[in-house]
Amino acid sequence: YHWVGMKRDVADWVARCNTCSLVKAEHQVPGGLLQSLPIQEWKWDMITMDFVVGLPISRTFDAIWVIVDRLTKSAHF
Repeated sequence: YHWVGMKRDVADWVARCNTCSLVKAEHQVPGGLLQSLPIQEWKWDMITMDFVVGLPISRTFDAIWVIVDRLTKSAHF
């Protein structure tokens, strides 16, 4: 497969793409220095939570709430 002028065509398309211009690296705030997370001593001392949405409907629900223990990585949902 060969596309004559592909590089130019792609550059033109990206230049006209609104989404591409918004997420371009020069428009993003640079990330800070990484910080290490404290090591937990007890189970369930620190947790993370998130929702998983857009799932197939089951008993009128289409989302789950996920809770994960940061030390053991065990999850409840």
